[in-house]
Amino acid sequence: MRAPYQVAKGEVIDETDVSRSRFICYLQACSSAEAFKTFLQDIRQLHPQANHHCYAFILDHPQESRSYGFSDDGEPSGTAGRPMLMALQGANIGEVAAIVVRYFGGTKLGTGGLQRAYGASVRGALEFLETKTKIPMVHKSLSCQYTQVNDILRLMEQVQGQVVEQSYQEHVELVLAIPEQKLNNVGEQLKTLSAGQLTLKSIQ
Repeated sequence: MRAPYQVAKGEVIDETDVSRSRFICYLQACSSAEAFKTFLQDIRQLHPQANHHCYAFILDHPQESRSYGFSDDGEPSGTAGRPMLMALQGANIGEVAAIVVRYFGGTKLGTGGLQRAYGASVRGALEFLETKTKIPMVHKSLSCQYTQVNDILRLMEQVQGQVVEQSYQEHVELVLAIPEQKLNNVGEQLKTLSAGQLTLKSIQ
Protein backbone atom coordinates (compact mmCIF):
# COMPACT_ATOMS: atom_id res chain seq x y z
CA MET A 1 0.00 0.00 0.00
CA ARG A 2 1.51 3.28 -1.12
CA ALA A 3 1.41 6.44 0.95
CA PRO A 4 0.99 9.93 -0.58
CA TYR A 5 4.25 11.14 -2.11
CA GLN A 6 5.85 14.19 -3.68
CA VAL A 7 6.02 14.54 -7.47
CA ALA A 8 7.79 17.07 -9.66
CA LYS A 9 5.93 20.18 -10.70
CA GLY A 10 7.19 22.21 -13.64
CA GLU A 11 10.81 22.21 -14.76
CA VAL A 12 14.26 23.48 -13.77
CA ILE A 13 17.47 24.31 -15.67
CA ASP A 14 20.66 24.64 -13.62
CA GLU A 15 24.25 24.89 -14.86
CA THR A 16 27.51 24.22 -13.01
CA ASP A 17 31.17 24.24 -14.09
CA VAL A 18 33.66 21.61 -12.91
CA SER A 19 37.26 21.92 -14.15
CA ARG A 20 36.06 23.84 -17.22
CA SER A 21 33.46 21.18 -18.12
CA ARG A 22 29.90 22.50 -18.30
CA PHE A 23 27.17 20.42 -16.66
CA ILE A 24 23.66 21.60 -17.52
CA CYS A 25 20.91 19.80 -15.60
CA TYR A 26 17.34 19.73 -16.88
CA LEU A 27 14.64 18.52 -14.48
CA GLN A 28 11.08 17.97 -15.62
CA ALA A 29 7.87 16.36 -14.40
CA CYS A 30 7.57 13.02 -16.20
CA SER A 31 5.25 10.04 -15.67
CA SER A 32 5.60 7.88 -18.80
CA ALA A 33 8.31 6.37 -21.01
CA GLU A 34 6.85 8.17 -24.02
CA ALA A 35 7.03 11.55 -22.30
CA PHE A 36 10.64 10.89 -21.30
CA LYS A 37 11.64 9.95 -24.88
CA THR A 38 10.21 13.26 -26.11
CA PHE A 39 12.03 15.14 -23.33
CA LEU A 40 15.35 13.48 -24.23
CA GLN A 41 14.91 14.15 -27.95
CA ASP A 42 14.21 17.82 -27.22
CA ILE A 43 17.37 18.19 -25.13
CA ARG A 44 19.52 16.39 -27.71
CA GLN A 45 18.22 18.73 -30.41
CA LEU A 46 18.89 21.71 -28.15
CA HIS A 47 22.49 20.58 -27.50
CA PRO A 48 23.62 18.63 -30.60
CA GLN A 49 27.30 19.47 -29.98
CA ALA A 50 27.38 18.30 -26.36
CA ASN A 51 29.68 15.38 -25.51
CA HIS A 52 27.13 13.54 -23.37
CA HIS A 53 23.39 13.57 -22.61
CA CYS A 54 23.19 11.47 -19.42
CA TYR A 55 19.90 10.83 -17.69
CA ALA A 56 17.93 9.26 -14.84
CA PHE A 57 14.22 9.06 -14.24
CA ILE A 58 11.57 7.82 -11.80
CA LEU A 59 8.20 7.56 -13.56
CA ASP A 60 6.05 6.49 -10.60
CA HIS A 61 6.29 6.30 -6.81
CA PRO A 62 9.92 7.00 -5.66
CA GLN A 63 10.09 3.55 -4.03
CA GLU A 64 8.74 1.71 -7.11
CA SER A 65 11.88 0.10 -8.55
CA ARG A 66 10.19 -0.88 -11.84
CA SER A 67 9.79 2.80 -12.74
CA TYR A 68 13.54 3.63 -12.65
CA GLY A 69 15.87 4.14 -15.58
CA PHE A 70 19.26 5.74 -16.23
CA SER A 71 22.07 6.03 -18.80
CA ASP A 72 25.75 7.04 -18.76
CA ASP A 73 25.58 7.94 -22.49
CA GLY A 74 29.23 7.24 -23.19
CA GLU A 75 30.69 8.21 -19.84
CA PRO A 76 32.52 5.40 -17.96
CA SER A 77 30.05 2.86 -16.59
CA GLY A 78 28.48 3.89 -13.28
CA THR A 79 29.81 7.47 -13.31
CA ALA A 80 26.75 9.43 -14.51
CA GLY A 81 23.32 7.80 -14.67
CA ARG A 82 23.49 5.95 -11.37
CA PRO A 83 24.73 8.95 -9.31
CA MET A 84 21.94 10.99 -10.92
CA LEU A 85 19.35 8.35 -9.99
CA MET A 86 20.69 8.23 -6.43
CA ALA A 87 20.25 12.00 -6.19
CA LEU A 88 16.60 11.70 -7.30
CA GLN A 89 15.97 8.83 -4.90
CA GLY A 90 17.62 10.78 -2.09
CA ALA A 91 15.13 13.59 -2.62
CA ASN A 92 12.28 11.02 -2.44
CA ILE A 93 10.45 12.61 -5.38
CA GLY A 94 8.50 10.61 -7.96
CA GLU A 95 7.42 11.27 -11.55
CA VAL A 96 10.57 13.21 -12.38
CA ALA A 97 13.28 13.00 -15.06
CA ALA A 98 16.79 14.49 -15.00
CA ILE A 99 19.04 15.00 -18.03
CA VAL A 100 22.55 16.35 -17.56
CA VAL A 101 24.24 17.72 -20.68
CA ARG A 102 28.03 17.80 -20.50
CA TYR A 103 30.38 19.90 -22.58
CA PHE A 104 33.91 18.54 -22.01
CA GLY A 105 36.33 21.25 -20.89
CA GLY A 106 39.61 19.47 -21.64
CA THR A 107 40.38 18.17 -18.15
CA LYS A 108 39.54 14.56 -17.29
CA LEU A 109 37.74 14.28 -13.96
CA GLY A 110 38.33 10.60 -13.25
CA THR A 111 35.71 8.11 -12.11
CA GLY A 112 35.16 9.66 -8.67
CA GLY A 113 35.14 13.17 -10.07
CA LEU A 114 32.50 12.31 -12.64
CA GLN A 115 30.29 10.62 -10.04
CA ARG A 116 30.50 13.67 -7.80
CA ALA A 117 29.90 16.11 -10.67
CA TYR A 118 26.81 14.36 -12.07
CA GLY A 119 25.31 13.73 -8.64
CA ALA A 120 25.95 17.30 -7.55
CA SER A 121 24.45 18.66 -10.77
CA VAL A 122 21.12 16.94 -10.07
CA ARG A 123 21.12 17.78 -6.35
CA GLY A 124 21.77 21.43 -7.18
CA ALA A 125 18.85 21.55 -9.62
CA LEU A 126 16.56 19.78 -7.15
CA GLU A 127 16.92 22.72 -4.78
CA PHE A 128 14.90 24.80 -7.26
CA LEU A 129 12.29 22.17 -8.15
CA GLU A 130 8.71 22.74 -7.07
CA THR A 131 6.77 19.67 -5.96
CA LYS A 132 3.20 18.74 -5.14
CA THR A 133 1.63 15.89 -3.19
CA LYS A 134 0.14 12.97 -5.12
CA ILE A 135 -2.29 10.57 -3.47
CA PRO A 136 -2.18 7.04 -4.99
CA MET A 137 -5.72 6.04 -5.99
CA VAL A 138 -7.47 2.72 -6.61
CA HIS A 139 -10.47 2.44 -8.97
CA LYS A 140 -13.42 0.31 -7.85
CA SER A 141 -16.95 -0.19 -9.11
CA LEU A 142 -20.03 0.03 -6.90
CA SER A 143 -23.71 -0.70 -7.54
CA CYS A 144 -26.19 1.08 -5.25
CA GLN A 145 -29.76 2.27 -4.85
CA TYR A 146 -30.76 5.82 -5.76
CA THR A 147 -31.40 6.52 -2.07
CA GLN A 148 -27.80 5.62 -1.19
CA VAL A 149 -26.07 7.98 -3.63
CA ASN A 150 -25.88 11.01 -1.32
CA ASP A 151 -24.32 8.96 1.49
CA ILE A 152 -21.69 7.62 -0.92
CA LEU A 153 -20.90 11.11 -2.25
CA ARG A 154 -20.42 12.40 1.31
CA LEU A 155 -18.10 9.51 2.09
CA MET A 156 -16.04 10.19 -1.04
CA GLU A 157 -15.71 13.83 -0.01
CA GLN A 158 -14.57 12.85 3.49
CA VAL A 159 -11.79 10.55 2.21
CA GLN A 160 -10.75 12.79 -0.73
CA GLY A 161 -12.03 10.25 -3.23
CA GLN A 162 -13.79 10.91 -6.53
CA VAL A 163 -16.70 9.60 -8.57
CA VAL A 164 -15.09 8.90 -11.94
CA GLU A 165 -18.14 7.53 -13.77
CA GLN A 166 -21.84 7.21 -12.99
CA SER A 167 -24.69 5.49 -14.79
CA TYR A 168 -28.33 5.79 -13.66
CA GLN A 169 -30.39 2.80 -14.71
CA GLU A 170 -32.40 0.36 -12.57
CA HIS A 171 -29.58 0.75 -10.08
CA VAL A 172 -26.89 3.40 -9.92
CA GLU A 173 -23.55 2.14 -11.22
CA LEU A 174 -20.52 4.08 -10.00
CA VAL A 175 -16.78 3.96 -10.65
CA LEU A 176 -14.94 5.39 -7.65
CA ALA A 177 -11.33 6.57 -7.29
CA ILE A 178 -10.38 5.90 -3.67
CA PRO A 179 -7.12 6.81 -1.90
CA GLU A 180 -5.19 3.55 -1.63
CA GLN A 181 -4.42 4.09 2.05
CA LYS A 182 -8.13 4.43 2.84
CA LEU A 183 -9.50 1.60 0.71
CA ASN A 184 -10.16 -0.85 3.56
CA ASN A 185 -11.72 1.89 5.68
CA VAL A 186 -14.05 2.93 2.84
CA GLY A 187 -15.13 -0.69 2.31
CA GLU A 188 -16.03 -1.03 5.98
CA GLN A 189 -17.91 2.28 6.06
CA LEU A 190 -19.95 1.31 2.99
CA LYS A 191 -20.99 -1.93 4.69
CA THR A 192 -21.98 -0.02 7.82
CA LEU A 193 -24.01 2.51 5.81
CA SER A 194 -25.94 -0.22 4.01
CA ALA A 195 -26.19 -3.04 6.56
CA GLY A 196 -23.71 -5.06 4.47
CA GLN A 197 -25.35 -4.50 1.07
CA LEU A 198 -22.74 -2.22 -0.54
CA THR A 199 -19.57 -3.96 -1.68
CA LEU A 200 -16.71 -2.54 -3.72
CA LYS A 201 -15.79 -4.62 -6.75
CA SER A 202 -12.75 -4.79 -8.98
CA ILE A 203 -13.20 -3.26 -12.41
CA GLN A 204 -13.20 -5.90 -15.15
